[in-house]
Amino acid sequence: MESDTDGPTGSADATGAAYLAGAGSADDSVGAGEAGSGAGTARRRANGALEGEVLATLQRAATALTAGEVLTRLGGELTYSTVVTILSRLYGKEVLTRAPRGRAYAYAPVADEPGLAALRMRKVLDARPDREAVLSRFVGDLSAADGELLRHLLRAEPHGGSPAGGAG
Repeated sequence: MESDTDGPTGSADATGAAYLAGAGSADDSVGAGEAGSGAGTARRRANGALEGEVLATLQRAATALTAGEVLTRLGGELTYSTVVTILSRLYGKEVLTRAPRGRAYAYAPVADEPGLAALRMRKVLDARPDREAVLSRFVGDLSAADGELLRHLLRAEPHGGSPAGGAG
């Protein structure tokens, strides 16, 4: 039986804002003790690559998954503890929800890919003291087609709402 001991005080790090801004975390590597690493040499992955793989696995699932289920769907390339750590970090970054399932947690994304992108954008905007300047620069840098799409969406959506399929 699997045990997922990353309880409410789990190992979520302080890089949540960076992940939500698309930067990922700096320690996404497969260590020497994990499969695929060769003769004691670690194979490095791009920042956020492991988190991205785990998140994509959860988004493809029809239901919430435990760390063991995620590990199985990833093909066993990682260790169980690595998957638990990644899930804990994503939960700490408010990208996942979790609920107890037996002695483990079952994790699910808070939104689909467009919803997560919108969440990243809101987090960046919320972190800036001058929202008007940020929004003005963003809108000013849009292509003509994206500007027209934004105008259409603003006419169609009540202020303060979010489009269907959004994260909030």
